[in-house]
Amino acid sequence: MHESVQAEVLMSFVVSEELAFRIPVELGYDTTDPFAVRMTFHLPGDAPVTWTFGRELLLDGINAPTGDGDVHIAPTGSEDLSDVSIRLQVGSDRALFRAGVPPLVAFLDRTDKLVPLGQELTLGDFEQHLEEALGRILAEENAG
Repeated sequence: MHESVQAEVLMSFVVSEELAFRIPVELGYDTTDPFAVRMTFHLPGDAPVTWTFGRELLLDGINAPTGDGDVHIAPTGSEDLSDVSIRLQVGSDRALFRAGVPPLVAFLDRTDKLVPLGQELTLGDFEQHLEEALGRILAEENAG
């Protein structure tokens, strides 16, 4: 069965130490891709940009710095878990966002109710959906 979770949170887009502004970010989770979460950023004057990365990466980043590739997530303070920073990178281009932990935890809790963490492979049609998704990605890359 196909189910999904959606949420919208306000995040700070950190331009520099002196400049940051709030933007709406859509969070999405779908049981057809049970390992991933999507964040769609709505930057003023630009088309929305969607990043897809591991649900477990987001969960781990709330408690400790994590991420080896293009996505790095870390708590902003050493003692209180009130905010996290999310750094996204493509080549030399980087974007830094700051988000409150409570809405992220609430979103992750809702995803866990659909598919408990660690139980992603128990979904019967996951491999079929993965093959379909990979086919779409490869088709898009070859078309572009």
